Amino acid sequence: MKRPYLLRSSLFIWSVLLLFSCKSQQTVQTSAPENQPEVVETQIPEADNETEVDTTIPAEVSPEELPKEVEVEEEIIKSEPPIDVAEFRAAWIATVANINWPSRSGLPTAQQQSEAIKLLDFLANHNYNAVIFQVRPQADALYQSDIESWSYYITGQQGKAPQPFYDPLTFWINEAHKRGMELHVWLNPYRAYHTTGGEISEASVVKENPEMVVKLQNGMYWMDPARKDVQDRTATVVEDLVKRYDIDGIHFDDYFYPYDSYNGGKDFPDDQSWNAYKAEGGKLSRGDWRRKNVDDFIERVAKLVKKEKDFVKFGISPFGIWRPGYPQSIAGYDQYEKLYADAKKWLNEGWVDYLTPQLYWKTDQTPQSFPVLLNWWEEENTKNRHVWPGINAGLIEEEGYENELFNQILITRGMLAKDPGAVLWNLKALMNNKEAEKALAENYFRKPALVPPSPWMDNKAPKSPEVLTNLDGNTLRISWQHPDENDVFRWVLYFQYEGSKWDFKILNNDQLSELKTTLSYLVGEKKVKLSKIGITAVDRTGNQSDFKEIILE
Repeated sequence: MKRPYLLRSSLFIWSVLLLFSCKSQQTVQTSAPENQPEVVETQIPEADNETEVDTTIPAEVSPEELPKEVEVEEEIIKSEPPIDVAEFRAAWIATVANINWPSRSGLPTAQQQSEAIKLLDFLANHNYNAVIFQVRPQADALYQSDIESWSYYITGQQGKAPQPFYDPLTFWINEAHKRGMELHVWLNPYRAYHTTGGEISEASVVKENPEMVVKLQNGMYWMDPARKDVQDRTATVVEDLVKRYDIDGIHFDDYFYPYDSYNGGKDFPDDQSWNAYKAEGGKLSRGDWRRKNVDDFIERVAKLVKKEKDFVKFGISPFGIWRPGYPQSIAGYDQYEKLYADAKKWLNEGWVDYLTPQLYWKTDQTPQSFPVLLNWWEEENTKNRHVWPGINAGLIEEEGYENELFNQILITRGMLAKDPGAVLWNLKALMNNKEAEKALAENYFRKPALVPPSPWMDNKAPKSPEVLTNLDGNTLRISWQHPDENDVFRWVLYFQYEGSKWDFKILNNDQLSELKTTLSYLVGEKKVKLSKIGITAVDRTGNQSDFKEIILE
């Protein structure tokens, strides 16, 4: 008999073994004492006598059972909060072919917005903290742009604006931030036309700049990555997005030079640019020349993103296999030789802030095993960037693999223990599977999480807030002040009831009209007392302030 959504023992053993191979990551600079030891031996935990307390149920108490006021007995400043609450949890929202949003092109504005809210509420209710939203599926725009035309997938006609008018990207950013989620914009850097993209209109790059594109046998059009005007166009789009929108990341997927199957197995038709390169004295082989075209562009984008806004991440989700034989047991498609994408180099050079290899295979699929590939990519993470794998949520639909998504989440947490995270593909599979949805919400993503910090971008933590408390009946009212609220993106309230473990709440600036919140002072039938609290300020790149532990009398 199947027991859905429980970890199989063999996978559990596998993940535990892999846990010991994880590498240490950089840490955020705080005001902790200098000359700390660089390596701390793992300590065997003592028996845990703390219990779970349901802090959501206030105790039924009379006024006589409560103190007149709660005083602070002691404040202890610590460099680290009592528990680690960071994990990247993201999902792709695909607009190409109306895969995820909107459900079809040409919907009225109100229905588009309603569908967006449904998706965002699903993610927020399941404690995701990032959305990767496709805004450029075919050299077009799901936002107001002076560079490229409105997308067919919004209005059913490329170049036609939404009616009544609104800017979909602004809407998605605002609604994501309200829910405490980052929003990363996802661009296809070279695809000019997708076969689901309707009639090729006069507004398409295919018609406006035919010299930039080539036609593939499957009906798609592709911009030539070797051309300077193509690179300039996409770089300008990236720069415009970073400048004008309050985004948290720029994201490219796995489409660089196209898959050879798109052209019937034939080579990419770039003879014109290749011959021009040779005529100018170029000495590289054709493969190396193509890879250099992509490498130069990736490095360029990495620099321009940070030049405009240093808190915006640059991430790429390449095909999950770099080359067959890396590591030895791996077989499959060769992105280095076929897509001319040297994703290993981008990670080795530190050009990306996060790499999300698309590891859509099963754990027991030996030639493309999920944990084997994840371990290889993490071993290539020599600059200690984020490696957050892409996981295929659709595997829950396959008989015998109903647990695979959840097993892979746990394996990822074991292997990337210092910097956990993942991005889920095929959100429809989860939204259509109520049992899996419930398992995710109640077990694997039961509590919210912060996006992990990126110390190479910013390692200066914000200052700690000053906290005040006031007892009002059985409610402890907590307020705080901060010397530089502009440096704060979120707050974390940590709290502990007597005899129980530390717990926490993540508070978003957009949801707080004032810097105030509350906790019940006594909870449960046993009237367990609140004993400790503390609040940290979190900046845009995930750095937390020093933790001031407030011990209540």
